[in-house]
Amino acid sequence: MKLDESTIEKKLLHFPDWDYYENAIHAEFEFDNFKDCFSAMSRIAFECEAQNHHPNWSNVYNILKISLSTHDAEGVTNKDFNLAEAIEAIVEVED
Repeated sequence: MKLDESTIEKKLLHFPDWDYYENAIHAEFEFDNFKDCFSAMSRIAFECEAQNHHPNWSNVYNILKISLSTHDAEGVTNKDFNLAEAIEAIVEVED
């Protein structure tokens, strides 16, 4: 179920790396090098498969940009926040 903007903004208080705009939540992560970035992307990919929810993402060298929304709901849902939480845990381990 699509979340309303005030609910999204409240939830984002627990996700300081993420912003809400263009009907999705977005984050950008910087790693020491391409290898570390790609390693995190691989681990995130396994988590995406486990949750059956997949990000729009792009990678340029050591920067990973991710945006999450739920196509079926045409906006942000709890699925997106669950995946964001898993991504945060993976990225923290890489630090």
